[in-house]
Amino acid sequence: MSNVALLAQQAIKAFEQYFAQMHIKPVVHFELEGAYQPIKIGGKSQHNSLNFTQINQQLANLNIDGELKPEYWQNQWEYVSLFNGQSPLTEANNLAKAIKVLPTLFQQQGINSILIKPVIWSGDQSRLFTGSQSIFSADQQAVHIPNAVQINISAQNQHGENIIPHTNFGEILQQRLIATSYSCCLLFLPEEEAFERLRLKNTFQLDAELCSPNNISGGHQGSIALYKELGKHNQPMGQVPLVYDSNHNILSYNNDWQATARVEHRLGASSMHYCPYVNICFALANLADALDIFLQPSTTSQSEKTTPEQHREIELPRSLYQQEQFIGAVELFQQDTWFARRINQTLTSLGSAPHAQLITLPNNLGNLLQQAILAKYEKPQLVNPQYAKTSTT
Repeated sequence: MSNVALLAQQAIKAFEQYFAQMHIKPVVHFELEGAYQPIKIGGKSQHNSLNFTQINQQLANLNIDGELKPEYWQNQWEYVSLFNGQSPLTEANNLAKAIKVLPTLFQQQGINSILIKPVIWSGDQSRLFTGSQSIFSADQQAVHIPNAVQINISAQNQHGENIIPHTNFGEILQQRLIATSYSCCLLFLPEEEAFERLRLKNTFQLDAELCSPNNISGGHQGSIALYKELGKHNQPMGQVPLVYDSNHNILSYNNDWQATARVEHRLGASSMHYCPYVNICFALANLADALDIFLQPSTTSQSEKTTPEQHREIELPRSLYQQEQFIGAVELFQQDTWFARRINQTLTSLGSAPHAQLITLPNNLGNLLQQAILAKYEKPQLVNPQYAKTSTT
């Protein structure tokens, strides 16, 4: 396991203890999209050839709280967390194990190419009729498919009740994520192709076909969405079937949206470089900030207070590294002070709490984690050619 993952694990454990002292249970779940190249029989690709039931049984046998299901585009799949009451650290372990084991499970079905990457170039050829959201044309033009990692965040009180629906806590959490996602975008956009994913709709005129986000925005349909009564497509949330007819058609529902209310962070890009542990840290750090503001509004500094900006939109960087006048994700994270400070602050709070368990983690754990993340992106120093030659004098 990498040094980044080990440090992030320590931070997650600290956050979990911090929330436990507050009698709060954080609830965090992942969704990861990917694709595969289909089996070829007689030179022809056999689309939709994956046996999802078999893979899901294998994931269950490995004690991974997640399952695979078909996604919208051909040969696209999605890993979805199961709601088994797992802790945030277990959830990170689940996704890390799934990313590692899925290529083997695919190979057992004769599929040798599994794609966990931000963009599947020319992944499909189905283009929609102009002005239509559901009817495809006969025009066969390449569709470049974006693959996302989404994080769903909520929390439960000591009675097991979701606290997102209560008063304005969901709005506070959403606004904290909006405020921190720009400077910390390196965590969920960890490679250069992730920024290509953000530009797909505009660069290739795929607005009709793709609904993936390309900037930081709020509301219930934005890239950082708050789902209460309504979901991303304005559908009622938490619908539970109540009455069926003789043909098993649903006649009525019970809408228990309070149980499913959450904030969904939809900006992450699928990547083999995506670190579940670091991104769980990011989610929990925001959750901790939101709880501090919600529970102790009188002691919250003016700079940390948030006001509803449901339709605020912020453009994300264009690249990992600075390009001309445009700052890059690496430079932004180098300049960020919030991520490390929030982790360090949590450790300090644990150490000063009554009846606190002995904390043996370094007080600057946040700084160590930030430095370890950035170390992966250090560019090699170029040697000046005039000093690179061996002297002959």
